[in-house]
Amino acid sequence: MPAQAEGNASVKLIAFYLTQFHPIPENDQWWGKGFTEWTNAAKATPLFVGHYQPHLPADLGFYDLRVRETRHEQIKLAKAHGIDGFCYYYYWFSGKRLLEKPLDDMLADPKSDMPFCLCWANENWTRRWDAAEHEILIAQEYRPDDDLEFIKGLIPFFHDPRYIRINGAPLLIVYRPQHLPDSKRSVETWRTYCAKIGIPEIHVACALTHKNWDHVTYGFDSGVEFPPHNMTAPNLAHELGFFSPYKGYCPDYSDIAEMYLSRHYDSRNSGFRGVFPSWDNTARRGDIGTVILNGTPENYEYWLSEAIRKTTEDFPNEERLVFINAWNEWAEGCHLEPDREYGHRFLRATAQAKNGTIVSGWTHTGIPAACLAARHPAISRHLHHPKRKSLASRIWRRIKNRLRNSAS
Repeated sequence: MPAQAEGNASVKLIAFYLTQFHPIPENDQWWGKGFTEWTNAAKATPLFVGHYQPHLPADLGFYDLRVRETRHEQIKLAKAHGIDGFCYYYYWFSGKRLLEKPLDDMLADPKSDMPFCLCWANENWTRRWDAAEHEILIAQEYRPDDDLEFIKGLIPFFHDPRYIRINGAPLLIVYRPQHLPDSKRSVETWRTYCAKIGIPEIHVACALTHKNWDHVTYGFDSGVEFPPHNMTAPNLAHELGFFSPYKGYCPDYSDIAEMYLSRHYDSRNSGFRGVFPSWDNTARRGDIGTVILNGTPENYEYWLSEAIRKTTEDFPNEERLVFINAWNEWAEGCHLEPDREYGHRFLRATAQAKNGTIVSGWTHTGIPAACLAARHPAISRHLHHPKRKSLASRIWRRIKNRLRNSAS
C-alpha cells in the first residue's frame, strides 16, 4: 500500500450503511414473508448485453444483520480498507422505529468498534419499488411534539464515545429537509434540548437530495452531497440495445462525477463531498430504473481521490469528512462490500484513493465495449428475437471472456 498522501490524513471516509438485511413484521406484511434487501437484489436480470446484474455477495454471503459476527466482519473489512466510519440510516415515524435491531445491538456492543453517525431517513415508505408511489405504507406525520420526541431518542447515540463529531458537536444528517414543516424550528428545538441536557452543540447537516443544493435555507449547518441525486447528464439509454422497451436513465459515470467535482465549498458554503462506487437500481425499479454506465473500481478510485484532494484544498488544516454512498446498498447496485464480479476491487480502490492513487483520469467512458459489440447484426438479431433471449447471457459471457483475454 502506498504511503498516505500528504494532507489526506485530515480527511475521514464515512460510508452510508443500510440496515434492511433482516426480516421485520412490517416488511413481511407489505412485501411477503422473509423480505429483506436481498429479495430485490437477487432477482435482478440483465437488461442489455454487458449489463452487470444481478449483484451477488461474495465474502459475507447473504447475511442477516441480527448476527453480531457479520457486523464485526463488516467493520474489519471496512477499517482495513480506509473506511473511518459508518453513517447508519435511522427510520423514525412519530415514535415508531423500523429496522432498528442492528443499530441498537451495535450501540450495546463494545466490540463493534467503528465510529458512526446517523442519518434520519425521513421519507414516507411507499410502494414506489412497484411503481405505485401513491400507496403509502407508513407515513411521516410530523406531529406537534415530534421534534422533541425525535431528538430525545437520539441522546443515547450522541453520548456514545464512538459517535462522530464535528468540532466536538455530534453530527446528525437529515435526508429530506424539504419535508420538515418548519425545518428551522425543528433544528432550533433539537439544539435547545441538547444544550439543556449538557450537549452544548450539535452539527446538523442536510443531505443534498431531490434538487436541493442549499442547506442554509433550512437552517442547517452544512450539506452532504448525495450522488446520484441531482444528476444532469446526457441519457445514453438509446445506444445500449435493451432486450425490451426501457424508459429509464443511463448516464455516464464520469459525467456525474465531474458535475459533483465542479462544485466549490468553503467556510461560507460549508459542504461535505460525496461519491458512489456504482449505481444500478433496476433490481428495484426494472425498466424505469437508473443505470450509471462505467461504474468501475478505477473510475471510482479517481473520483474519490479527487474528492479527497479538493476537500483538503477547500478546507486546509481542518479535519473533514467525505461520504461514500454506500457500504451495502445491494439492490441499488451500490456497494463497497465484495461481490462476485469485482471481489475486493472497490475496497482496494478506496484504500488507494485515500493513501495515494496512481489513477490520473477516467479509465472507462462512453458506451461499454460489450454494448458496442452487441450491435453487430449477427448478435443483435438473436438478442432481440422473442424466442432467443436465453442466448443473451451466453453471448455476453463469450464477449466478456474475449475482452478480458485481449486486455491481458
